[in-house]
Amino acid sequence: MKAAILYGKEDVRVEEITPRPLRPGEVRIDIKAALTCGTDLKVFKRGYHARMIVPPAVFGHELAGVIGEATPGVAGWHVDDRVVVANSAPCAECDYCREGQENLCDDLLFLNGAYAESIIVPERLVRKNLMRLKPDTDFRDAVLVEPLACVVQGIEDLALKRGQRVLVIGAGPIGLMFTALARHLGCQVTVAGRGQKRLETARRLGADRIIEVAPQADLASLVPSGSVFDVVIEAVGKPEAWEAAVHLVRKGGKVNFFGGCPSGTSIQLDTGRLHYSNLTLMASFHHTPRTIRRALEFIEAGLIRAQDFVDGECALTDLPALFKSMAAGNRAVKTLVRVKE
Repeated sequence: MKAAILYGKEDVRVEEITPRPLRPGEVRIDIKAALTCGTDLKVFKRGYHARMIVPPAVFGHELAGVIGEATPGVAGWHVDDRVVVANSAPCAECDYCREGQENLCDDLLFLNGAYAESIIVPERLVRKNLMRLKPDTDFRDAVLVEPLACVVQGIEDLALKRGQRVLVIGAGPIGLMFTALARHLGCQVTVAGRGQKRLETARRLGADRIIEVAPQADLASLVPSGSVFDVVIEAVGKPEAWEAAVHLVRKGGKVNFFGGCPSGTSIQLDTGRLHYSNLTLMASFHHTPRTIRRALEFIEAGLIRAQDFVDGECALTDLPALFKSMAAGNRAVKTLVRVKE
């Protein structure tokens, strides 16, 4: 079968590989939809991810499809079942898992290989994070489960409430998902970001106000005087945006540093502002089996749809060129990868 293999920094190749036989408890999914992701772009540019993927390795982690093969004794799963699977599963045994913080599990088992014709799902993921789709759920919608589950984690960490004034910094896929869920909860949402198409999507998803941010602009200076935000969500992953988020939240407000900054970066914070304004600063990472399931519920209820997030298609054979264009500044939100022609 054809699969994308990550060999190192900005080196992805589509090759013919021979799938291995299944081990006990595993299933093989014939992939029907796979999506590009900002995390995969970071991995492509860096050449690896210490926890998620070490090259050479099959690449990609957002997928949905149909079970094409299952080992005997895999309870509840059969060939032709329509499914979506998360990109990791916790161990359920470490201290973090016992405390209900499975996203911080010391032994998260990651799954890669979405950019391929099929993928083997390990036994732990089959048990914990393989989910059945309703008959009418489109694979293109279902494949949004993993990034949406991370956003659900962030929403729940913030404990958003109806009527809160929320500023979302960033209009990429994550920022747009935060926008949709915050509006669903009855929040007043302002989105600060770049790209006309992305900002139009933010407005369509319910943003009450849009702030267009030019390259190199001082974000804090672009927010209208007198604006008050109970919650600020940083969904860009830049140190300067982290600092701006702290400046823009009201006294007693909350900031979620959701966007991961480049390794080794740091920020400066005004200790007086943090203390005397009684700010709550937090960061949300990854997802849990519960937020994965909650995300699928939002998708199958029609709240999150591929048509709002997927704005391009690419053949699997063209994936290396696509990632090079993304690294050069391609402003696509998400691209559907056609693993079979």
